[in-house]
Amino acid sequence: MSQLTVYRDDAPGTPVLQTNDAAEMAATLKAIGVRFERWESPVQLSPDDSAETILAAYRPFLDALMGETGAGSADVIKLTPDNPNAPALRQKFLSEHRHSEDEVRFFVHGSGNFVMHVDGKVWDAFCTQGDLISVPANTPHWFDGGEKPFFTALRVFTNPDGWVAQFTGDAISQRFPVTAGA
Repeated sequence: MSQLTVYRDDAPGTPVLQTNDAAEMAATLKAIGVRFERWESPVQLSPDDSAETILAAYRPFLDALMGETGAGSADVIKLTPDNPNAPALRQKFLSEHRHSEDEVRFFVHGSGNFVMHVDGKVWDAFCTQGDLISVPANTPHWFDGGEKPFFTALRVFTNPDGWVAQFTGDAISQRFPVTAGA
C-alpha cells in the first residue's frame, strides 16, 4: 500500500504527516509540484516480461502521458535482489540529486521510495504497483528501492540522454531512512 510520510528536515524521527490515502497523498504532494496518481490498469503482466512487452502493453498510456509532458521517450527499469549491481545502483540512487527535467515513473511491479527535500521538509513517497509519480525538474530528491530491491517501472524522458543526475553533495538521505517498504 502506498504511503506518504513528511518530516521537518531537522527531525528525521518525527513525522508531521503520515497517510496511506491516495487522494490525500496526491493533494499533499501537489503543494510541492509533485504529481501522484493511482492508475487502475487493465494491463496484466508478469515480472518476467521483457521491456519490449511492457512498453507495448502500456503504449496507449505512455502516448497520452508523453503528450501531456512533452516527453520524447520511455523505457523500462527493472531491479531485483539477485542483480549483482543492485547494491551499487542503490547507492547511486540514494544520493540526493536533481534533474533538468521532470522525473516521471510508473510502477508496473514492486515498490520504492521517492524522497523529496523541499521547503525545509522531507517528503517520503512510498510508491507501489499502479502508482505514477512525477517529481518536477530541479527538485532535490533521492530514491530507495531497499536492500532487496524489487521493482519494474516505466520511465519517461524529454532529455534524449535519459536519466542524468546532478548530485547535490548533501548527505541528508543518510539521516532519513525510508519509512515503508524499502
